[in-house]
Amino acid sequence: MSDARLYDTLRKVFGFREFRPNQERVVRAILAQKDVFAVMPTGGGKSLCYQLPAVLLPGTCMVISPLIALMKDQVDGARANGIRAAFLNSSLLPDERDEVIHDLLTNALDLLYVAPERFTLDHFREVIGRVKISMAVIDEAHCISEWGHDFRPDYLSLSDLVTLFPDIPVAAFTATATHRVQQDILDKLALRTPLVVRASFDRPNLFYDIRFKDNPEAQLVALLKKNPGKAGIIYRTSRKSVNDSAAMLQAKGFRALPYHAGLSDADRKHNQDAFIRDEVDIIVATIAFGMGIDKSNIRFVIHADLPKSIENYYQETGRAGRDGEPAQCTLLFAQGDIPKMRFFIDAMLDETERARALGALTKVIAFASNSVCRRRTLLEYFGESYPHENCNSCDICLGTREVVDCTREAQMLLSAIVRTEERFGAMHIVDIVTGSANKKIRDFGHDRLKTYGVGKEHEKKYWRQLIDELLAQKVIEKSEGLYPTLFLLPKAIQLLKGEDRIEIVRVEEKKKEKASPLKSVSSTAPYNQELFELLRTLRKQIANEQGIPPYIVFSDRTLHDMAALYPRTAETMLTVSGVGEVKLERYGTQFLRLIDRYCSDHDLDQ
Repeated sequence: MSDARLYDTLRKVFGFREFRPNQERVVRAILAQKDVFAVMPTGGGKSLCYQLPAVLLPGTCMVISPLIALMKDQVDGARANGIRAAFLNSSLLPDERDEVIHDLLTNALDLLYVAPERFTLDHFREVIGRVKISMAVIDEAHCISEWGHDFRPDYLSLSDLVTLFPDIPVAAFTATATHRVQQDILDKLALRTPLVVRASFDRPNLFYDIRFKDNPEAQLVALLKKNPGKAGIIYRTSRKSVNDSAAMLQAKGFRALPYHAGLSDADRKHNQDAFIRDEVDIIVATIAFGMGIDKSNIRFVIHADLPKSIENYYQETGRAGRDGEPAQCTLLFAQGDIPKMRFFIDAMLDETERARALGALTKVIAFASNSVCRRRTLLEYFGESYPHENCNSCDICLGTREVVDCTREAQMLLSAIVRTEERFGAMHIVDIVTGSANKKIRDFGHDRLKTYGVGKEHEKKYWRQLIDELLAQKVIEKSEGLYPTLFLLPKAIQLLKGEDRIEIVRVEEKKKEKASPLKSVSSTAPYNQELFELLRTLRKQIANEQGIPPYIVFSDRTLHDMAALYPRTAETMLTVSGVGEVKLERYGTQFLRLIDRYCSDHDLDQ
């Protein structure tokens, strides 16, 4: 394949002048009929790695994906670029399935998405045996590994691919895989001397921020007020908390909808579609939401509860900023979340699964509790070293670290735990040291303790955070169950006797760098915000007319470029990232007309 043809197709079909990191290696390997296994983070451009060869190679590229909810959007996106694409899954009516099969048999498809369940059907295998398949692609390849975070038994049948298609390349892609999961995938698929690409897990455009969970409702409202009109996901652990948070946000005027497995199929589809089509800004969801989301302009992801694992956290935060533009990832965490997670884990019947879940939870707690660069910790989990001292885009690196001696305050808390015979939980201990006058304190006579009110100079939030630190540093422990009580560990005795001291790291955000810690990974050019909003409105109007999500028309990244470059002709519009010849023909006239009118109205004629 000549360089000229490769780059010409990249520009004309996809509207890009250059490849993102690792894309060209993967594309060239596939074009050379070589198997590929690629771990590429969300937003790294995996789909182009097989869609570009699908356009260039004779025959049909078959993509096996578990994401039925996403297939239509993937097909709409490919068609918007002029690629002949279709999908086969259980959502189609019989007539629609027959039409896709006819297009497949008549070589009228460059790209076909299928669910793994369909791949196992004898009838489907007989059909694909009669057509020219250019390559086979396994998307979300971690689903084949029992060590992965989303194991799907249906995926085990995909080990047949290399024997079923001995003469074509087989390519497997995933966004998240530890080295152990990667080796398991390679073993199960038995790829033939594949090109193995392990891209960096670093997402430079994402800002990681972990905050002490104090009043989650108020904290959510405050975070959303800083992101008016922007698309975001809020993750909660339970269906009840999803419903409660969504209702609370709606009552405060936010455009928010819930999503969880307890809703009807129709309600889930309606709410997801409303979010994808920019009809609401916020989805409040359990982890049931997200695998089928290809929305590129999500500007924030908030975990209002503790995620199950580092893999889950990485994948869920990875849904933000897929377009390469800045996005915020916030986790609200307090040690009080841990017993709730332990309750669900302890209910697991399978001992191996229970031990695995507990190990995963321990790693999440360590990630949320420490004062080390968030990016460095995430990358180290996936076996990658971060080469810089300061990532400049997490709460730790943008904060001022101060080591504070809290021995005296810790002794107050420990004394209160001892004097109440280790029979009470964290909130009650905090009420004692702050001198609360609530009924429970009086009923137990704890207002007569020596430690009652000794910590009035600090707010309750301070004492709750200090308890979290004592738990993290193994000074105290919580009992099991839904109503855990605090008890002392050996280190606490040394502290009470004055034989040891305790220091904690306080991190305060730097005021100067607080305003704009993030940069776009694609461009640092400033753009006209007013024009960008007008372009967004036009994009939404076109998307509504065509029944597709707005980001399929053009991404936010592309609109930012338009609002920075002010293209006035078809030739200059083709220099905008993400504008290929098909999209220029379909949408160019409307966007050029709007930009031309804006420039004329604001005396921006060049």
